[in-house]
Amino acid sequence: MNSILSTARIALATLLLYATALPAFAGAADYEFQSVKTELPTGPESEFAVKIVDKRTGKPVPDAVIFSTRLDMAPDGMEMMRSTLDPLPSAEPGVYRFKLNLNMAGDWRFLIAAKIQGEEETAKGEIILKATE
Repeated sequence: MNSILSTARIALATLLLYATALPAFAGAADYEFQSVKTELPTGPESEFAVKIVDKRTGKPVPDAVIFSTRLDMAPDGMEMMRSTLDPLPSAEPGVYRFKLNLNMAGDWRFLIAAKIQGEEETAKGEIILKATE
C-alpha cells in the first residue's frame, strides 16, 4: 500500500511540475495597434503606418497577417463614407504601412484585423485619424 501511495505522490508531483512549467498563452487582448502618425493630409496619396505591439513585452510584432482593413468617417457620423486603402511594403519589423485616399478633411476610423503568428484569436484594432487640408 505504501508503494502505491508513494508512486501516486511522485506522479502528482511530476504532474504539478509540468503544469507550472507550461508557457502562458497570449490572447488577442495582449496586442495593441499603435498609429505612427494620426494627422494626415487629405488626398489620394496619404501614407499611414500602424505598429502592432505585444503589450506584455512592449516589442513590435513582425510577420502578422493583415487580412481585414476598413477606412470610414464613423467618428464624424458618416460611417457609410468609406475610402480605399492599399498595403505598402515596410522595412521596419512590426510596422505595417498603407496608402490611403483621404478624400475629405475630418476624422476617419481605421479598422484592422490581423492574425498573429502562434495565436488562435484574431487581434483587432481601431485608430482614429485626422485628415487635414
